[in-house]
Amino acid sequence: MKNIVIDEALLSEIEALQTLLENNIAGMFGGNHKAKTFGSSCEFSDYRDYQAGDDISKIDWNVYARFDKLYQKLYLDERQMHTRIYIDASRSMAHADEEKAIQAIRLAATFAYLSINEMDKVSIYAIHGNVIDEVIAGMVGKDAFLSSINRLNEIEFDGDARISEAIVPSRVGMGDGYSILISDFLTDDDYEQAIDRFAEQKRDMLCIQVLSRDELNPQIRGKMHLFDSENQANFFRKRIDKDRVNAYKEALKYVTNRIKEYCEARGGRYLMVPAFRGLFDVFFGDMTDVGVLK
Repeated sequence: MKNIVIDEALLSEIEALQTLLENNIAGMFGGNHKAKTFGSSCEFSDYRDYQAGDDISKIDWNVYARFDKLYQKLYLDERQMHTRIYIDASRSMAHADEEKAIQAIRLAATFAYLSINEMDKVSIYAIHGNVIDEVIAGMVGKDAFLSSINRLNEIEFDGDARISEAIVPSRVGMGDGYSILISDFLTDDDYEQAIDRFAEQKRDMLCIQVLSRDELNPQIRGKMHLFDSENQANFFRKRIDKDRVNAYKEALKYVTNRIKEYCEARGGRYLMVPAFRGLFDVFFGDMTDVGVLK
């Protein structure tokens, strides 16, 4: 991309932010280090019927005394979580001098740093068309973060991003951590199947919609010839007046509410982040408001 986003100033800002957040990250990371599969940790999770060959030491004899039936105790499997961050790398994200692309990279780097500080593994992907490009794979620890996070500067924001077509066939990982999808979601292509895929795989999920200043509050007026940034064959030539701007804002409200409701209905969280919002305001304000951080 044209702008260098990952630099010493940003890394210092992220490190300072992480220090301030140390006692507040339980909402996203602190409680998610127990995989949603069953293993041999000491944390009880559920029961199932005893089957021949099961470990008899895990039979709950108190339950047997009450119901005259054998039940096996299940425990959560403690393992390293894997945070997977997906960045929409379409030309639309480069709109307004890469304002949205810059914010997407800043957010991805911050979430990556918070994750590795919780001893999680992190992978970051760029979505180009119907393909997922692996930018960083299985990053663990601060040294790996510092040596590889600048690869985000190399992401090219161009073409379209068919989110579901890219994510659904990819390896997602069953119940082993967070999936974070960063996009403007301003597309005619399907994203719902990707969200369904995360839900089916029992992953914690966060959808972040990044919108530019003029997308949130357009200032244009008069006769305009507007082109779809991802497909120049699509264009809009009209006189832009107050009524059209109001209609646009209502349409945008509908789109953002639909994404939010779809994500939350499948157990995920949704957050709209203006491209111009500072990291401090995002993590201490927006993230707290929607319950991602506490």
